[in-house]
Amino acid sequence: MTEPDRHSLTEDAQGLVYGATMAAFGITILTHLGLVTGQTAGLAVLIAYATGWGFGPVFFAVNLPFYILGWLRMGARFTVKTFLAVALLSLLSIWLPGQVSFATLNPWVGAVLFGFLSGSALLALFRHGASLGGIGIVALLLQDRLGWRAGWVQLAFDAVLFAASFLLVPAKTVAVSFLGAVVVNLVIAVNHRRDRYIAA
Repeated sequence: MTEPDRHSLTEDAQGLVYGATMAAFGITILTHLGLVTGQTAGLAVLIAYATGWGFGPVFFAVNLPFYILGWLRMGARFTVKTFLAVALLSLLSIWLPGQVSFATLNPWVGAVLFGFLSGSALLALFRHGASLGGIGIVALLLQDRLGWRAGWVQLAFDAVLFAASFLLVPAKTVAVSFLGAVVVNLVIAVNHRRDRYIAA
């Protein structure tokens, strides 16, 4: 079996731009509807709702501490790509709402669209050696150091986030948001298979 070719610089650039743009569009839908989500983006959304600050600057700031862990755990290549993806998403999430408006957007449909958009965004970024958040890095680190399963760590973090959401948004909104989070994770679970897609 031959060693797979790495993505070219142009392919990586396209993947990062696509992933960040789709993620920004998903966040535009999410925040337009006042919904919440999990992981680092969810933390940034909750902080933005609680303070009135914009999602973009908050998301960028929340991710800063994780780059050290990313460098140590995943290497320089992953960390630089992730920094670029996060920075681009932060900028696009500021710019995009002024370019898109919704006359009608059913919350349940919006949650599913957010899930599909975010799932495809993360798939593109994963396949080009990047990500959009630091909670996954922390989960991997805890798995290595303490033996805690990364998936359970991420699930526990999301459970705390959704519990905190009840303090800021109505219960029905949290329920709709949960649907979006389920869709994101299903897209990743079904489509992100290293044994089927191994180019880096």
